[in-house]
Amino acid sequence: MGKRIASFFRRSTLSDRQEAAVQKTLQHLRAQRRSRFRILACIDGSEESFVSVRAAARMAVTPDCDIIILYVRPIDTGLHSGGLQVRLARQNMMEAGFELPGVRHLKTALAILQDEGIDTTDWPRTTEYQDAWNDPAGDTKVEYKEPEGRSVVLKLKTAPDVANGILDQYELGPYNLMILGEPSRWRGEVRAFFDAGIVQMITTLAPCSVLVARQSLEKRGYFICTDGTSRSMQAVRRAAVLAHMTGEPITLFSVATTQEGRAAAEEAVANGKALLKAMKIPVAETKVAVGRPDEEIVESGSLYRVIVVSDEGRSRFQRLLRGSLATNVVRKARTSVLDVR
Repeated sequence: MGKRIASFFRRSTLSDRQEAAVQKTLQHLRAQRRSRFRILACIDGSEESFVSVRAAARMAVTPDCDIIILYVRPIDTGLHSGGLQVRLARQNMMEAGFELPGVRHLKTALAILQDEGIDTTDWPRTTEYQDAWNDPAGDTKVEYKEPEGRSVVLKLKTAPDVANGILDQYELGPYNLMILGEPSRWRGEVRAFFDAGIVQMITTLAPCSVLVARQSLEKRGYFICTDGTSRSMQAVRRAAVLAHMTGEPITLFSVATTQEGRAAAEEAVANGKALLKAMKIPVAETKVAVGRPDEEIVESGSLYRVIVVSDEGRSRFQRLLRGSLATNVVRKARTSVLDVR
């Protein structure tokens, strides 16, 4: 009896040590990743979604930037038979004659990166896979590692639904930025509360900044909006660093709802310019308008590559009651919008 008890405690201690080792490894990995700028580009196979890949390539211009391309596949779609074949195929995902759903789209994304100047052909490559949701294919990850340190990762993820799969992927990150293509339609706040589309849900719930990418990559400039609050000034700082890193000119913009508020709007852009001057980041121009903030931002920002807005940090219920300027701009804009958190 005593031997069995001792054996049990030895196994328990070993299990605790193994768990501690795993947690220590994960903490070390996360610490490494926090020192890098990590972009999660989400695709679904549509032309609109592949814009996210081009946008990621044009933002990841330095060796400390990593690109992770994600395709989320519903559980066991079309794979109710042939499970063994699928398990064999996932071990060599990019060359397998039998293509898992999503692999073709990941290959297309890789070709787009090459077209944008990020050629992974000669980079060392590793492949990892793990079981998920009792699905024959599970999750598969192919990572290409540039000698200078940059990573390009293709991730085929299995999840009950796409939105939750993307949000779960963040927990495996972390990421500095998520990029999604423009959806075919947007729902109003009331309908979105009960039945939000994928992009709308991610834009609302993502823990990090989200870029909704549209066909605006040939335009120039970051149109950064500020209202003078500390939250928007943080957005100015973070977006300006990204714009400066990618060589894009910066325009600071503020809207007053009445003529009486114009002086405050002018002060907001002046403070933003002073902040960036202290950071040695030039500002191409500053602009102020009077009117409805969402309409003025959308109209004035349409000529630029990216409109930058600061997220209010409101829950879905708070957005339902109070609305959201950031969400309105993301929904109505005719150019890409970066919602900064």
